Amino acid sequence: MEIRAATAAEFPAVADLCEAAYAPLLASDHYVAVLRDVERRAVDAELLVAAEPEGGAVLGTVTFVPDGGPLRELAGPHEAEFRMLAVDPATQGRGVGTALMRRVLDDSRDRGKEAVVCSSQPEMHAAHVIYERLGFRRVPERDWSPVPGVDLLAFAISL
Repeated sequence: MEIRAATAAEFPAVADLCEAAYAPLLASDHYVAVLRDVERRAVDAELLVAAEPEGGAVLGTVTFVPDGGPLRELAGPHEAEFRMLAVDPATQGRGVGTALMRRVLDDSRDRGKEAVVCSSQPEMHAAHVIYERLGFRRVPERDWSPVPGVDLLAFAISL
């Protein structure tokens, strides 16, 4: 498995993967459109994929927001952020999410960031296990709600 920037040719696969991974948690069609707007994420942040080598299947993705911009939700000036960590449901449990997160942490350290933060729905238990295994901790004072009825948990790791 390789972790790298997504290519434009992979955008449809990334959109499908995100929608499939988040399907059990989606409460609105609006967020489906956000998840599928891969091109915007690739412009406004760094869209990373975990893929089989040599042009193989996309197994997972994460949107890395190292320096703010329109996709920043939670990060302060010396923090990186990531969003929309998604792993193909057929390949969950194979370390894809952990590999993507390690890349985010390594890139954040290389850029001199002090911490990495993220928001997560309370029901995303598998993601929380990954975060905690890598050293993220809950930061309840940074929990927030982007829209009524959607409550997000904050996680952070100091680098």
